[in-house]
Amino acid sequence: MHQYMKAIGFTKFNSVKELQKLITDVIVNGPKRSYTSIDDETIIACFSREVAPGVGITVVGRFNDEDQFTYDYYYPYIEGNNISSEENISVERHAATESYAGVIDDIHMGVSIIFYVQNMIPYINAMRSNLLPIQGTTLSLAALSLSGNIIMPLKKTANDLILDRNFEKSRMQLISAARSGDEEAMESLTLNDMDTYTTIAQRIQTEDVFTLVDTYFMPYGVECDQYAILGEIMEVNEVTNSISGEALYKLNLMCNDVELDVCINKEDLYGVPAPGRRFKGTVWLQGKINYPNT
Repeated sequence: MHQYMKAIGFTKFNSVKELQKLITDVIVNGPKRSYTSIDDETIIACFSREVAPGVGITVVGRFNDEDQFTYDYYYPYIEGNNISSEENISVERHAATESYAGVIDDIHMGVSIIFYVQNMIPYINAMRSNLLPIQGTTLSLAALSLSGNIIMPLKKTANDLILDRNFEKSRMQLISAARSGDEEAMESLTLNDMDTYTTIAQRIQTEDVFTLVDTYFMPYGVECDQYAILGEIMEVNEVTNSISGEALYKLNLMCNDVELDVCINKEDLYGVPAPGRRFKGTVWLQGKINYPNT
């Protein structure tokens, strides 16, 4: 079973028979269907079914020239409801399966972010029609988590919030200038990072790290689309898996000024989530590329 099926409420689905029944149900009854041809003889098909609002399973397979369907793989998903980034996106196919990874250099993150592409059919269509690159795309990020903790927020005054916004605005301007080849901006960013490192190294001796770090977004493990995150909770929704009956949390987070939605099994979250508090955990990052005029 896919490791992240637990995140959407399938903790007790352990047998092959149960899994096969679930996959068959998605293929036969899944209301969301999309198709595209990858060559003259093969059609790729994606069938999706929700098990809770915005949370579900996608099954991917192919039809041959005799209209026979062959199942390839499946994965759990959560739909992102907000625009996370408007930066340019690069997409590459995975080596083993007809699935795709997206890469985005978001100025707020400061590093390249890799995510699992949820809606690969529009990309394949554009690629076959020689329409790439498509301008004006946006990205909705979402993630599944197998474990997480709720951390209390930092105490900030109104003046602290103003200083944070001004610092972030200045940093964004420097990063943008550095991308354009501005050597002074590169030097300023380097000096700022050195000052930050020195300050943290001094304060960490007497203070807890989570009183110094508000949010973070860092690669985790050996798989390129998994991350360790710490983000502020903006909204909390508790939903129920309609098949298993297990309770799930859908959290809308602001992490490094990037908005994303996270789904986690209620049993795997330590603490009570609420707006203003922070979520700390590891996630499998997914993304939906929003193409213009679609």
